[in-house]
Amino acid sequence: MTLWTSDDAKRATGGALTGTPWFASGVSIDSRTVAPGDLFVALSGPNFDGQDFAADALDRGAAAAMVARDFKTDLPMVVVDDTLEGLGALARFARARCGARIAAVTGTAGKTGTKEALKLALASSGVTHASESSYNNHWGVPLSLARMPAASDFGVFEVGMNHPGEIAPLARMIGPHVAIVTTVEAAHLEFFVDTAAIADSKAEVFEGLEPGGFAILNRDNEYFDRLAAAAKGHGAEVIGFGANEHADARLIDHHATEGGTQVFADIRGRAIEYTVGAPGFHWVRNSLAVLAAVDAIGAILELASQAMAHVEPGPGRGTKITVHAAAGSFGVIDDSYNANPASVRAALGVLAEHWGGRRVLALGDMGELGRETQSLHAGLADAIAVAHVDVVFTVGTHTRALASVLPANLRGGHFETSDEAAPIIAEATQPGDTILVKGSNAVGMGVVVNALAALEESGGRS
Repeated sequence: MTLWTSDDAKRATGGALTGTPWFASGVSIDSRTVAPGDLFVALSGPNFDGQDFAADALDRGAAAAMVARDFKTDLPMVVVDDTLEGLGALARFARARCGARIAAVTGTAGKTGTKEALKLALASSGVTHASESSYNNHWGVPLSLARMPAASDFGVFEVGMNHPGEIAPLARMIGPHVAIVTTVEAAHLEFFVDTAAIADSKAEVFEGLEPGGFAILNRDNEYFDRLAAAAKGHGAEVIGFGANEHADARLIDHHATEGGTQVFADIRGRAIEYTVGAPGFHWVRNSLAVLAAVDAIGAILELASQAMAHVEPGPGRGTKITVHAAAGSFGVIDDSYNANPASVRAALGVLAEHWGGRRVLALGDMGELGRETQSLHAGLADAIAVAHVDVVFTVGTHTRALASVLPANLRGGHFETSDEAAPIIAEATQPGDTILVKGSNAVGMGVVVNALAALEESGGRS
């Protein structure tokens, strides 16, 4: 499939072409993973210049390279003034030439999972393109748009931020018909005055809404009214989701099953029953946002609800692993990709559903919480109690605040690094345990997950 031609790239960017005409089947910004037929966009960062890798990308089979300096070569290249601006130009051109109905997803927690669930739901009604992984920043959003085939029926794009003003330009680039805000909670407080300021930054997503667009908002969240007012200010129709009695996409009942969670809901006046494949109440609530978006965007609600049974957590986002160690089997909930207070509480809710063995928490620091860092870590003690956690291991600097307020019988140990913690947590594991591993990326709690998984590979503890 041809995604870009040299002529289209020239029209989109206003750049100069070198070499013979070319056709690209994809777009890449990483020469190490460039695929044959890709257009390689040579972005530059504070510690690298992607143009240094343009020749390597072409050697690996790239159809052409976008660069910001004239290489005086007859190799296929698009020469632009600035490659990031060039990527943005491709994104805007791709958005303009595609007649797809578009959704944008943002929020403090649950963005990627909701984006993936919406992608799955819409794919049951038509050709659906979505951003990969967590490609939600000033590089990821234009890259995802530039990769959108012109024949797409639907597009789903994740939008993130950790500073004010970052979402608005991305939202305008996306031009969504539907914008979802999953929730607003304490996160990135290092860069914001308070959580209300985070809500205002999330509300920037409404600046990109197409006329007649929809804002899908968490009716259970304390910032619903604030977000709804902002959305209406941009001409959006507001659809609330959640357990709140006034929600338009309303949870009626739910109960855990072997295959996930059975859900009974009312989606804008239509009673519907379906299964969510991923465990945890946060998945149930966000599934309401997904189905509300499906209904608003004009896809088939019944097919989308059936697709929810196939929703599952992504790597490091709540994936369940069973380890068959020599001493006996135990379970791991790998939620090591990232952490903030809201996502930790949601993960503890999943851990609480496990019965029959010890519930164990291995928690690394939560980052970017600013002056509230210590109180927000210590404040998790109540959620740990509600989840009936039996043992807590803490890793990093800030989790000391949590360890200090936990009852002595819950403290499994505190460690400065995940490398230090991993072998000791693995050694302490007992048959029948369920171990939740959670923490911000910088702490590297995946090391703990790997150590636990290795007990099976090595035949268990020696």
